[in-house]
Amino acid sequence: MKTAIVILNWNGKQLLEEFLPSVVNFSLPEAEVYVADNASTDDSISFIQQFYPTVKIIENKVNGGYAKGYNDALLSVDADIYGLVNSDIEVTQNWLKPITNEFQKNKNTAIVQPKILDFKNKTKFEYAGAAGGFIDLFGYPYCRGRVFNNLETDQNQFDDIADIFWASGACFFIRAEVFHQLNGFDEDYFAHQEEIDLCWRTQNLGFTIKYLGTSTVYHVGGATLQETNPRKTFLNFRNSLLNVVKNVPKKWFLFVIFSRLVLDGIAGIKFIIELKPVHTLAILKAHFSFYRNFIKFLGKRKQLSKRQDYNLHTSIVWQYFVLGRKKFNQLK
Repeated sequence: MKTAIVILNWNGKQLLEEFLPSVVNFSLPEAEVYVADNASTDDSISFIQQFYPTVKIIENKVNGGYAKGYNDALLSVDADIYGLVNSDIEVTQNWLKPITNEFQKNKNTAIVQPKILDFKNKTKFEYAGAAGGFIDLFGYPYCRGRVFNNLETDQNQFDDIADIFWASGACFFIRAEVFHQLNGFDEDYFAHQEEIDLCWRTQNLGFTIKYLGTSTVYHVGGATLQETNPRKTFLNFRNSLLNVVKNVPKKWFLFVIFSRLVLDGIAGIKFIIELKPVHTLAILKAHFSFYRNFIKFLGKRKQLSKRQDYNLHTSIVWQYFVLGRKKFNQLK
């Protein structure tokens, strides 16, 4: 079973200098390492060629974001398993063995995510993925080890192997045949939450998604687009709504859409109270973009079968903000 680690890069020479060494040192010879370059204008490619000649380079013609960048690049990768790894990920020794073992043992496992801890504070789980993702009735994502902005300390509470709903785009592995059966990522997302859509569609095919606490990586987070950037707010709110339109089962559809519009409005007011009006504006822009894409995504919806039992917790907003449940094991 051939494994390929594919790092998407855009003007990220500094990140490659810092994080590529661990990927190369702890992945070869078990896996081939690729850098898929999204039309960078810095000297990322010459840096790799000079210092890491064993790393294969794929040059995308345009910067199509995370979704198109990987879709284009993976057409050129000959492997059974794709490992999609952000350029700001530090991996650890023997991180690959538990992952490849899982794919070999369980043919129904299509996607695997390792434990993702915070590079800046290695005792904490990292926002983007933590110990595996879930989604509530209204399409809001959260993780074991991270509910909204509350990050848990890693005390070995998630050193297990568990079924999850979505794996983080910061670092996850997928069977190549499944990725291509699904036609890869939906490029209309550009970036953020496209991995949730991919995982949703993967489960619609009957496959499972696993979290492995026996493999650990460290993620900087926000290295390419910081949490305080309104562009990130725009993409997260818009793409979350697109996920709802595309994937929520019919019996919940109208209720969830209406509820989300109300809840997003409340989030906009909260940003104003917090003196962050640029994020309120980002939510408004996200909704206008959502309205423009609504009919298009209804069309995509018709092509999909819908998983019926995705809402493991009724409302993460209610539990977190009203009931004060800040940790995953407190959720009902």
